[in-house]
Amino acid sequence: MPKKLPDKVHYSHFRDMFKCAGHGIFVCIREETNMKVHLIIALLVMILAWWLDFARMEWCMLLLCIGLVLALEMVNTAIENIVDFICPQYDPRAGKIKDVGSGLVLIFALFVAVIGCMLFIPHLMELR
Repeated sequence: MPKKLPDKVHYSHFRDMFKCAGHGIFVCIREETNMKVHLIIALLVMILAWWLDFARMEWCMLLLCIGLVLALEMVNTAIENIVDFICPQYDPRAGKIKDVGSGLVLIFALFVAVIGCMLFIPHLMELR
């Protein structure tokens, strides 16, 4: 059973904000299959980028894309949890909201895949 939150959340210390944020990240990684998939792919992509000796700007683009995909996956998870909390029974409108959130992540992931091809293909062609 989840903990009951206080009526007002007051962060008495700056570190409390990081603690709550870290907890949110941990929960998303532990409970969301898609987040695990994104993290595994990100790790494999970073290993390949290291092996291909990416330049600094290539790393910047790669890390920005990875960070945004992970962040959007968390936004989608938050949307889905809010919808499930507000509307626990099936409702086609709730399904539409959740589908739009998933579409958000998919569109960005497709664009990131294109950027990935633009970053990796020239390096892979040099190996030939």
